[in-house]
Amino acid sequence: MNTGTRREWLLQSGLTLASFGLSGFVNALAEDGAREGERKEKQKKSGRRRFRAALSCSAIGVQADQMQALEYAIRYGFEAVEPQPEFLARLSDDELAGLREKMKAHNVGWSAAGVPVDFRGSIERFTATLRGLPKYCEVLQRAGVDRLGTYLSPTSRDRTYLENFRLHAKRLRAIADIVGCYGMRLGLEYVGPKKSWSAGRYPFIHALREMKELVAEIDHPCVGFTLDSWHWYTAGETREDILSLRGDQVIVVHLNDAPAGVPVDEQVDSIRDLPCATGVIDLKGFLSALVEIGFDGPAYIEPFKKELRQLPPEDAVRVTAEAMRKALALIE
Repeated sequence: MNTGTRREWLLQSGLTLASFGLSGFVNALAEDGAREGERKEKQKKSGRRRFRAALSCSAIGVQADQMQALEYAIRYGFEAVEPQPEFLARLSDDELAGLREKMKAHNVGWSAAGVPVDFRGSIERFTATLRGLPKYCEVLQRAGVDRLGTYLSPTSRDRTYLENFRLHAKRLRAIADIVGCYGMRLGLEYVGPKKSWSAGRYPFIHALREMKELVAEIDHPCVGFTLDSWHWYTAGETREDILSLRGDQVIVVHLNDAPAGVPVDEQVDSIRDLPCATGVIDLKGFLSALVEIGFDGPAYIEPFKKELRQLPPEDAVRVTAEAMRKALALIE
């Protein structure tokens, strides 16, 4: 009997605290919690990968509707696929049930959706786009999607770090309040390259430690991290930084490699490579740390590679799948 079932049984059995005994009730729940903690710890120590290799067609420049993206995912061995909210909103209950049944039959889950709220711009724009978030979340919840991810701009032309920090904390907390009502989680991504965060007048969050401070300030249980191997590398971070997190704090992961022969501080955010293409980024260290903390969400490739985007769609998916297999082979 799992923890949730045991608690429900205790509450529904009609036993009062007086008859059951307050200490016995508390001890029973504590024992359940301890067993669950031991189970998760054993999973982590077993070294088994719990996260899903996901396909994001938009991240590799492939235009495909939800059904075609699912077909690609099935054909090339992906374990999750990017949700397309506009497509999902148009499906009838029967059509959506058929889609989910097909996904289940092929052991394909959902990756993370984006966030359709402009929290970086004017208050008018933020307020206007925030109004549409409940409907957006309703569509995703109906389809079974439970993760969203977005990035923070690493610089500002007119806001100091502290001003920007306070603004982001307030606006992202408002987003989290809505996202959390639908049982979803929100992953925030920092942008690491020096050429990005030094490009504007006021640098902003561009490392995991800084993002931790923002997440702590937001102080909402549904808010966590989007980790990207590229930003992890360009921020000068190590396995220890990832190991400072719990697995359930990581919402979604992006995988890629960096061009060879370019100093880390000279790397350009829009010029990357497929995982394991150059070996510049320590993907084994990155992925093994995710395994160690028990991350169980989607991980997809986001290479920003012009040559990949110029390939025919299915060829681009095939090349991406090959890169994903190489990356996973580092830890399996």
